[in-house]
Amino acid sequence: MTPSHIQGYAAMEVGQQLEPFTYELPELGEHDVRVSVTHCGLCHTDIQAIDNYYGITTFPFVPGHEIVGHVSAIGPGVAGLKKGDRVGIGWQGRSCGKCEWCLKGETQLCMEIEDTTVMVPYGGFSSSVVADYRFVYPVPPAMPSEFAAVLMCAGLTVYSALRTHVTSPGLKVAIVGVGGLGHLAIQFVYAFGCEVTAVSSSPAKKDQALGFGAKHFLNVNDSANMRKVNFGYDLLICTTNADVHWEALLSTLKKRGKLILLGFPDVAFNSTDLVAHELTMVGSLIGNPTMMRAMLSFAQEHRITPMVELMPMSHVNEAIQKMKENRVRYRIVLVNKTAGTGAQAG
Repeated sequence: MTPSHIQGYAAMEVGQQLEPFTYELPELGEHDVRVSVTHCGLCHTDIQAIDNYYGITTFPFVPGHEIVGHVSAIGPGVAGLKKGDRVGIGWQGRSCGKCEWCLKGETQLCMEIEDTTVMVPYGGFSSSVVADYRFVYPVPPAMPSEFAAVLMCAGLTVYSALRTHVTSPGLKVAIVGVGGLGHLAIQFVYAFGCEVTAVSSSPAKKDQALGFGAKHFLNVNDSANMRKVNFGYDLLICTTNADVHWEALLSTLKKRGKLILLGFPDVAFNSTDLVAHELTMVGSLIGNPTMMRAMLSFAQEHRITPMVELMPMSHVNEAIQKMKENRVRYRIVLVNKTAGTGAQAG
């Protein structure tokens, strides 16, 4: 590999294991930043993209969008960043800047969303990525790089939804799913001053959920206890991609309660409760740059701590398989050789 080439790990076709992949160093645009990747989180969305779940993946495909590294080059129009800065990049690496949503500052809803991801042309399972500097964020000095990587996507996804829909402290909030998103959602909701219930089909996660800040733990398969909390919650935050017992969950919402989808589960239920109880169902997708900066500051102030397992970038297929088998507690972060293996703040 020469200095004009990048080494990454790519799926060459739909659903295939990743393999070493060398590609030419992308040129920098006027507002672009090149970042040498030290850490990159593994997100369920990466696996879905490898499988072309969304129907938009172009192959060869290099996944990875929970990125932390150091600025190695900057375009002439870049402001506020310099070579050597430790920075993070999430799912969005650019926006069109022209559509109605970009003009409103809601860049996460950009009409050209398929082309705005940092994984175009190639993502963070590599030695280097390029992104628009307006989507490249300085990492708080005291925050370990592996924690910051997870927060770039999972943290932003959770925080943005909560900041939008948690309108006052003291609300009763149930987090459905104790996983990569859910274990962060519990911590954020607790820090917001709300009463948190963790809802899971895995009783073995109870102690950890309570340790993250949940006041209660509810086994979704325990129908008797589920009935005891009918009309109990102001908000349900669904973080899972797995099968969901929708009727049982909807019955736990107060009248005019709100169900917020952060994951991508299949949705099918009788609409009676939705209509009769005047419930609201809404999705929430990542967040804009202002929300990202606020999230990083809030997470640092309130000691929001992802539970992370470090693995070498070269073990990416092992990491993917472990996530597919639901053996991750609760996030894997891949580390390039240059990053070392410990918790690093620099």
